Amino acid sequence: MKARRATLADVAERAGMSKTAVSLILNNRPARLSDAAIEKVRAAAAELNYRPNPAALGVRTGKTRTVGLISDEVTVTRFASAMIRGVLDAAGQRDHTVLIAETGSDLTQEEAALEAMMDRRVDGVVFGLMGAKEVDIPEIPADVPVVMLNGTTPTTAATVLPDEYEAGRGIARVLLDRGHGKGIALIGHYPEAIEDARVSATVGRRFAGIGDALAEAGVRLAAEITVRQWEPAAGREAAAELLETVDGLTAVICANDRLAFGLYQTFQERDVRIPQDVSVVSFDDDEIAAYLRPGLTTARIPYEEMGKRAVELLLAGDFSPQRILVPMPIVERESVRDLRSSEG
Repeated sequence: MKARRATLADVAERAGMSKTAVSLILNNRPARLSDAAIEKVRAAAAELNYRPNPAALGVRTGKTRTVGLISDEVTVTRFASAMIRGVLDAAGQRDHTVLIAETGSDLTQEEAALEAMMDRRVDGVVFGLMGAKEVDIPEIPADVPVVMLNGTTPTTAATVLPDEYEAGRGIARVLLDRGHGKGIALIGHYPEAIEDARVSATVGRRFAGIGDALAEAGVRLAAEITVRQWEPAAGREAAAELLETVDGLTAVICANDRLAFGLYQTFQERDVRIPQDVSVVSFDDDEIAAYLRPGLTTARIPYEEMGKRAVELLLAGDFSPQRILVPMPIVERESVRDLRSSEG
């Protein structure tokens, strides 16, 4: 049988002090109590493995030490499972519990989930999205802090996003720093995503970073193929188009890893070697990127770090509108050839 949970009265009895004094000490308000008394109470609490009752603490402080996470499809998508892990880790480190609701982007379900969380008096709500875009969220009481995770909203909620601009610059620099200039192509140009935040809140920044890095180096793209479905089939078709239309192709920037998967297939079928003939870089760091041969160099979306930052921001007490950009690390593998070694 599981042992009974120690109570404040148990700690008081073990320490030989009143419940009032014990409560003051354990809540870090030991007014006019000696160091010896404080030490005695804390020792008794440790011996009994005493933990405050969250419900009782909530009544006294108005805080339930509970965070709500409402997501569209994060919990059922393997690509962003790290986001959940980050939220749980950050909350756990701060002795908070997380209530999770999945809504499938249905506003009615979001409203129901939010109502349930308000009934449980959560200390704040994180709205998490699988794909970063602008969305509408239900109306929320003004005294409940809200953070958007991997997404934005027309309201003034604080936002945590991947730093796509610097990732774009970084991916382009991987090629430029290895001697690539002429012959760089891009697969995945997506005008609607660049122009409309409701399609994507970050893709435009990704392409802006690529463009600025290339422009600073005086490099122009040899080709830019528009692709509206960032899936392997589109990558296969775009890769075939590049091989048939671009002379002197040396490198391809893929807008995401799934396009790169398709490109790999076409290149293999046509005996185009990566990276000996053409280098390839990408974005996302999908799990499969490490298993491709050669391994794919890509910018990782920092889902776990973003989840942690969202909870940190939520519980920090600063509810002012702000945008936190989390760096996207470049994961370098074997898909890029260093052309400098073959110069001269």
